[in-house]
Amino acid sequence: MSITFLKVKVINPEQPKKSQECEFLVDSGAVYSVVPQNILKKLGIKPTSSQEFILANGELVKKPIGNAYFEYKGKVRAAPVVFGDKGVFLLGATTIEALGMILDPIRRELKPLPMVLM
Repeated sequence: MSITFLKVKVINPEQPKKSQECEFLVDSGAVYSVVPQNILKKLGIKPTSSQEFILANGELVKKPIGNAYFEYKGKVRAAPVVFGDKGVFLLGATTIEALGMILDPIRRELKPLPMVLM
């Protein structure tokens, strides 16, 4: 099994000129994407709520959540983002699906998601 990293731009939806390209670990097991809170604050992205999460070791943590645009290969989509710890960049399933992509588990790369409208 291998690990997949992607460069994705994080954009403030209220001030689109404020953006930063970040290298994310693709984590299709995570629901939301995680960006360090210092970067989100620098971009002017504010929390809208908070949520409890279960860490891999079983620990419960409560983290603030906001909304961001994510840009990958010229496609920009909105998704929730968790205000994470320094150095933690995870690209979660909600963001991957919002971008119209799916993780190919064999090749460990994103590929277009068949979009069903029903």
